[in-house]
Amino acid sequence: MPLPRTRGTALRQRLAELRGPEVPAKALDARALAALAANPGCKRRAILDGAGVNKTALASALGAPSAFGQSQFALTRGNAFEAKVKADGGAELLRLVHEKLDRSAEPPARAHVPDLSATGPEGRAARTALALREASEAPGSWTLLDHPMLALDVAGSPAFLEPDAVVVHPDGSWTVVEIKSFPMLDGSADPSKVGAAARQAAVYVLALEQVAARLEPHPRVRHRILLVCPKDFSNLPTASAVDIRKQRAVTARQLARLTRIEEIADALPEGTCFDPELPATELTAAVESVPATYAPECLSACELAFHCRDRSRTAGAVTSLGRSVRAELGGLSTVEDVLAAARGTAGDPADPAVAALRRAAHLRAEALGDREAVPCP
Repeated sequence: MPLPRTRGTALRQRLAELRGPEVPAKALDARALAALAANPGCKRRAILDGAGVNKTALASALGAPSAFGQSQFALTRGNAFEAKVKADGGAELLRLVHEKLDRSAEPPARAHVPDLSATGPEGRAARTALALREASEAPGSWTLLDHPMLALDVAGSPAFLEPDAVVVHPDGSWTVVEIKSFPMLDGSADPSKVGAAARQAAVYVLALEQVAARLEPHPRVRHRILLVCPKDFSNLPTASAVDIRKQRAVTARQLARLTRIEEIADALPEGTCFDPELPATELTAAVESVPATYAPECLSACELAFHCRDRSRTAGAVTSLGRSVRAELGGLSTVEDVLAAARGTAGDPADPAVAALRRAAHLRAEALGDREAVPCP
């Protein structure tokens, strides 16, 4: 549900203050949303993304620059491949959609490609919604939306998303198209990269479902997306249909768990600002005023991961060892607590985690010939 005008205006003003009065907002894209959904308990990432803070510049200002992101070469190669796929009015792209997802429909001899240009993200999102409605009301023809703009409510704040393409089938259903520059070798691609693309596409599907819910009758948003990649080591496009129902369900559940942005902002000290131009001590204090939930998985998804990892290690937090380890240790939240429990100097012996640690320490000492180091539990 959209925020009331006065409440939404106040929130936008507050987020602008957090970002810095002269700092432009960095758009929250589907890649960032997928990463945010993977770690919904991290208030630090939620408020920084919600305020549109450039986390790459912020990490550099904190002295912990991240190598996260694509190289300029990869971006250039990806743009060139996407242009090739969409050439001639998207003829090759639509052929792949027909071949992989909708063989029963008439082959796309021609397709309507509406003009989606408008002023600002809100205007483009409204123009996209209108084009989707018009296409759904004209059955029997194919429509290709090139870089449409979609809006998704995230923790009370709108995020504007731009998929590579959305195709409207002759039956009025909608399909998300993801175009990637990594190769598809012998009909399959790197599973980790396909998984990342599926999680990103799940965000687009959720945004499309919000658009469809406002139309009568509701158009069907397909849960099989089309992943287009270069074939083998060539620049020729090939494609695969990817079922993203699991990713969509997980992403929807995780986004619903996010603390509302305004709740995090209201809890911050007065005058908090994340402007990278601030003095290092002031900027560090501002960042540390928001709790983070670091895990090793953050290294592949967040620009602030190195900073948060250093702080986690300094505090001796067991989360730096991974979420699975943290879950196994129960109430033992620091490495010092874990070692003390293993040595038998702290911890409740009735705690299964403490008992397991003491047993493991005893077996280790026994294997090393130091039977008296740790008493047998």
